[in-house]
Amino acid sequence: MSDILSDVQHGVGLITLNRPRALNALSLSMVRDLTTLLLQWRDDQAVQAVAIRGSNKEGAFGAFCAGGDIRFFHQAALSGDPALEDFFTEEYALNHLIHHYPKPYLAFMDGIVMGGGMGISQGASLRIVTERTKMAMPETNIGLFPDVGGGYFLSRCPGHVGEFLALTGHVIHGADAVHVGLADVMLSSDQLSAIWASLTDVSGGDVTARVAALRSLTQASTQQAQTTRPSWRDVGLDVAFGAPNVSAIVAALEASGTEWALKTLHDLRHRSPLMLHVVLEQLRRGRTLDLAHDLRMERDLVRHCFHTRHLERSGASSETVEGIRALAVDKDHQPQWNPPSIEAVTVDMVSPFFESPWPAAAHPLRHLD
Repeated sequence: MSDILSDVQHGVGLITLNRPRALNALSLSMVRDLTTLLLQWRDDQAVQAVAIRGSNKEGAFGAFCAGGDIRFFHQAALSGDPALEDFFTEEYALNHLIHHYPKPYLAFMDGIVMGGGMGISQGASLRIVTERTKMAMPETNIGLFPDVGGGYFLSRCPGHVGEFLALTGHVIHGADAVHVGLADVMLSSDQLSAIWASLTDVSGGDVTARVAALRSLTQASTQQAQTTRPSWRDVGLDVAFGAPNVSAIVAALEASGTEWALKTLHDLRHRSPLMLHVVLEQLRRGRTLDLAHDLRMERDLVRHCFHTRHLERSGASSETVEGIRALAVDKDHQPQWNPPSIEAVTVDMVSPFFESPWPAAAHPLRHLD
């Protein structure tokens, strides 16, 4: 059975991610199938809106998308498979397409929504979460960075929440996602099947009326989520994560000494020190970029992650391959980060990540606008 299920019913294109055993992690073929569908439906007058959901082992919903297929990343990097380059180029182009989609695109973000799952949902015109939503950009835990436009959408969270989420990979839930602007609508998970069905119920009027009804249905619960301050939004978060560099963030957390600060410091000490510095620079630059420029920057970054030529590291010696090995391949959870500490990272190690390997005219995402 296909990893992407699709259908058009009464003016609505319906997509179900159907790789539940892998938590709907995106493969290159899934990225290509999604792109093909969305381009076809964009130009099809019979399709007036699109809705996307995930599936779990029991059926629909319950899990949205856990990200990109990191085991594929690991294998491809070790074997020199050029499909690794294709994956990121095509995934980022898909993210851009979704952000600029001319028709309503509704993302049902139930269950796990991480990494690449954020990439296919953050550009939605309606981002729906539930009490089961577990949302994160945990890439620093595998020696990577929050890509798929993370430099764009995380940097636009209130205050310095984006830096906190990007550096720590902290998991937030549905109400928290609404509160920080990473979701629009809060639903109870037991409503999802009925809401999904209502999108194609012609008794609800035309497609525009059906989408409008969905927005208004959840107004009360969404307003409550917007005004409920997350427990992790410590009063010291904006002070610490607004500091000018990672070492200063660490110093601010140490000086604070609160339970939240010490827990956050512990989390940071277990992430890739090199990528913490890269990610902070990514977020700070992303705050001033439009999406197309951010995605081009991220395409440069991901090339450097797997081919870190200025540090003479690639393949198994790269920070990203080592991080994936420790988490998902050997599962020893003992990555050998290089450098091993936050304090050992220098500006000369970080700056070349932001130098493009391609001239502008040959950039793989040069066509984005």
